[in-house]
Formats: sequence, structure tokens, C-alpha cells
Amino acid sequence: MNLAWKDIRRQGVRFLLTGVGLGLLFTIVLAMGGIYRGMVVEATVLTDAMRADLWVVQRDTRGPFAERSVVPRGLDDRLRVVDGVADAESFTFATIQRGDVAHPMRIGVVGLAWPGNHGQSLPLVAGRALTQAHRELVVDDSLGLPLGATLPLGDDTYTVVGLTHGFVASGGDPLAFATERDAAAILGWLAPESRRMDPRAGAEAPPSAVLVRLLPGEDPAAVQARLAAWPDVTVWTADEQHGLLLQGVIDKARKQIGLFRVLLTAVSAIIVALILYNMTVAKSHEIALVKLLGGRTRVVVGMILQQALLLGAIGYGVAVTLASVAFDHFPRRVIVTAEDFAGLALLIATITILASIAGIARALRIPPTLILAG
Repeated sequence: MNLAWKDIRRQGVRFLLTGVGLGLLFTIVLAMGGIYRGMVVEATVLTDAMRADLWVVQRDTRGPFAERSVVPRGLDDRLRVVDGVADAESFTFATIQRGDVAHPMRIGVVGLAWPGNHGQSLPLVAGRALTQAHRELVVDDSLGLPLGATLPLGDDTYTVVGLTHGFVASGGDPLAFATERDAAAILGWLAPESRRMDPRAGAEAPPSAVLVRLLPGEDPAAVQARLAAWPDVTVWTADEQHGLLLQGVIDKARKQIGLFRVLLTAVSAIIVALILYNMTVAKSHEIALVKLLGGRTRVVVGMILQQALLLGAIGYGVAVTLASVAFDHFPRRVIVTAEDFAGLALLIATITILASIAGIARALRIPPTLILAG
């Protein structure tokens, strides 16, 4: 007699729904890891695309992403004459919100140093890079704007000429790439009423940082040391900028997601243990009959383990199916790898085996004479 198969035959719907419920829990466990990995990619996708060896930012700041940074205009010219520097270009970044209260539109505006950088390194999925110095945008497709769409920003109206995919800020806001002057005008824009109250207001926003690319073979740490004496800037290597983003921007989210995964895993284990225990209690007479007929202890243990592993297999199948179908529709990127699926399978096997101990312990306490009690 196979206990798991007996459950499917006699209570198939209940058994299947139990497995589906576990699968939903396992899907959330899987999603938590994918969400964190997606946050890491989103936080660093822009820094990777800029291909800078050094990030020169405002003194004593971690900008331009971890916190606000403002550097003087002309800093790029000063940096170009430093030994080991092949090129330096200004970089502007800030997040804006447009639209009304009911339909807000948050955009991370990135200013590219025109004409040296017109977005030629961006992986476009449609359209082209910037070819005009003014009023053109390359935007991420998550903004929902098609090629040729117009977007009023500041005092001008901009045309979408190119689309990227997956280029968002660390907060998940889609990025829009413009020339540096256009980005400065957008970020420094004020309503006419505000300008009339303060004629000095509404000036173009200064650069957020300067990107430095070094000559081949040049040590970034050596150039960083040369610039350490400059009184108005702080210099971060590309690796340090990555670390600042991960530690300062998403570190708390990582800890929270990790704690949530631990709690979900514990809850899943408890639920599986309770389910198996109750199923074992419901089959007390069948187990007593097996013992009365001389069935060995390992036969009873094997039946309960089969039941546990079958529930885990159903839950795993549900989790994998939902992950393949649903994760692409999440508002933030969810990245799940083959290692995640393998790890989930191992986790489910461990949970179900450990959780079956409660059912096994209950089964071992069932006396054979229970069948005689009717």
C-alpha cells in the first residue's frame, strides 16, 4: 500500500491543492532572491554603461547616485591634462517627476557630454542615438513612450529617437538620455512664477560628476592618488562606485529581503510539518493495519516520506511554472538563474524531509491495536 498514492486516489483534489499552496509559498521564496538580484543589476546598469575608470564627484560625497553631487563646470578640462587620463567628460544625473497627481511620471535624467558622447554605447532596441544637440531623447522602453513620441520637459518639447531596455535608476525609475546642456536645462527648470520672484533662479543645473577614462595600462589607484590633493573633489574608482551603490542604496533592502526569505522558509517548513502530521493522523487506521499485518517500521517511514516528497515535487513544479510566467510582468526586474532553481529544489527536499519527522513520529506512536478499536 502506497500512502501518497492512496491520498491522490481518495482525496486527489485536496492533496493537489495542498501542493499548489506550498508552490505559491515557494514561488515567493524564489522571487525574493530574483528581486534582490534584479535590484543589483538595476543599481549598476548605468555605471557599467558609462564605462568610466574613475568617478570624480563633489568633495566628501558618494555621488552622483548614492547622494547628491555638484561639481564645477570646466572640471573636465582640468582633468584632461592629468597624467594618465585619456579622456574626461561631464556627467549629469537627477530624478524628476512630471505629470499630475493621478498619473505621475518619474524619470531619471542623464546628461551626456555632447558631442563626444551621444549615446553610441547604449544598447538600443529601437531607433538611434542622439544626432542633434537639442530636443532629442533616448529613453527606456519601460517609460511607455514609442519612437517619435514627444515629451514636454522644462521650456522645450523633446522627441524620443531611441529606446533602450532595462536601463533604470536604482529606484526602478526609467532613464532618459539627453545631451548635457539639455539635461542641465531640464533639471534646472523653474516655473515662470518662481523665476519672477527670484531672477537668479532657474539657472542650468551644474554637472553631477566627471567620468574619467584612463590610458591603456594605467593604474586607476595611482591616478586616484594624484587627484586626492585636489580640494574640491573626491575620486572613486569604478569598483568603489559599485560598492557605494550596493552598500548605500540597496543594502537595507538586501537585509530586509534576506530576513523575509528566512521567515518564508520557516513558515513553509512549519506548514509542511503540520500538513504531514494531520495527514498521518487521518490515516491512523491504515498505519495501524500495516503494523498489525507485520509491516516493518521502515515501511511506515517510507510511506510518509513518499507523501512528503510528492507534495514538495508538486510545490516545486508550481513554483517553476509561476516563475516562468509571472516574473516577467513584475514592475521591477526579477532575475532568476538556473542555480536558483537548483537551490530551490534542494531547499524543498530539505524542508519536506525534515518536516516529515513530525508525521513519522506520530505514525510510530500509533499502536497496532488501534485497528481493533474500530
